[in-house]
Amino acid sequence: MNETVLVTGGTGYVAGWCITALLQRGYDVRTTVRSLKKEQTVRDAVGTVVDPGDRLSFAVADLTTDEGWDAAVAGVDYVLHVASPLGTEAGQEDLVTPARDGALRVLRAAAKADVKRVVMTSAANAASPSDYREEGTTDETLWTDPEDPTLIPYRRSKTVAEKAAWSFVEGEGKTSMLTTILPGAVFGPILSTGNLGSVQIIARMVGGKMPGTPRIGLEIVDVRDLADIHIRAMTAPEAAGQRFLATGEFTWMRDMAMDLKNGLGADGAKVKTRQLPDFVVKLSAVFDKPLRSIVVSLGRRNLHSTAKAERVLGWKARPAAETVVACGRSLLDWKVI
Repeated sequence: MNETVLVTGGTGYVAGWCITALLQRGYDVRTTVRSLKKEQTVRDAVGTVVDPGDRLSFAVADLTTDEGWDAAVAGVDYVLHVASPLGTEAGQEDLVTPARDGALRVLRAAAKADVKRVVMTSAANAASPSDYREEGTTDETLWTDPEDPTLIPYRRSKTVAEKAAWSFVEGEGKTSMLTTILPGAVFGPILSTGNLGSVQIIARMVGGKMPGTPRIGLEIVDVRDLADIHIRAMTAPEAAGQRFLATGEFTWMRDMAMDLKNGLGADGAKVKTRQLPDFVVKLSAVFDKPLRSIVVSLGRRNLHSTAKAERVLGWKARPAAETVVACGRSLLDWKVI
């Protein structure tokens, strides 16, 4: 009999690839949706890569309420908790509260059902110094200070949620039940146009909607590699009770633009490769709210180490250029641009 894995937030970008990878590896998958009206949407998305057949089932559950979580975890062997609020424009509590309380709802239900392991998606910026412009490389032993007033809501929500998750399992005496994954900037191919998540920045670049590139660097991880590390962490005995950074190659946005322009050929003609001066970005941020969250990252120098994931899980991210171009090509194929 196949083992069953619950993936939270089945309509999400990362969740879709986790479901796909699990089905490809022979697992039965149950995923949560807010409404069963979304079932066909998820099936169609996953079906672009693998036939889900009768190995994919659905449970109605929402991170903001207790209802449905006990039923969602009933009979499952593992949980991949990848669902979380996303965005930079929402207020602090709009992101922090559902992220923290949602994680606790999933963990309470999982602990009660005695699942083997919960793998929870956190973020690399939950293991980062406040100022990305500090030189150096950090690892999983560092925790971002959630009380730092300069943190953007998304970053604080991921840090608070992960801290709450670890506090809960420690209090229950079930620390070994939890593993957390801390990814960098997630790009790669899409499975549908329904939830583009972080890839919207690539869509803007390929569509020529960015006048240039800010002096910002990202640690790019392919969404397929992110799904892979979740599954490795799910089954590896050594992963119990551990955090794993899942960042990829550090790449300046100007280099991303060059990769897109060169890798997409004629389809990359609209990509702007000129670098915007810092003062232009800062001035624009006064009038453009989403830009305010990235100003702190201008001239970023701080990096993360994935040595632990490589050593313990045998995981390694593919080259950033490959991921960026695959993302751009996928967006074009899906006519997002």
